[in-house]
Amino acid sequence: MGFIHFILHNLLEIMIWAIIIGAIMSWLTAFNVINLRNPVVGRIQQVLEAVTAPVLAPLQRFIPPIAGLDITPIFALLILQGVQRYLLPYLFGAL
Repeated sequence: MGFIHFILHNLLEIMIWAIIIGAIMSWLTAFNVINLRNPVVGRIQQVLEAVTAPVLAPLQRFIPPIAGLDITPIFALLILQGVQRYLLPYLFGAL
């Protein structure tokens, strides 16, 4: 069971970092610091969007943007970190 815990913990960690990097990239794009027409940057953005969409899309249905600002990544990070820190140890501690 330790290996499964290790895999799930690290998958959650990767998702957390993907959300953080995606949010930073969206800010940099909004302020014209990076250009999505650059093939490398555009591909990174596509990969990050594909990875984070399954987590962010359900939240975006329930949490509307506030003053044009999408705050769903904040809630997604809170939920993922809660699962990682509290739910996983509880589940695997009981087994």
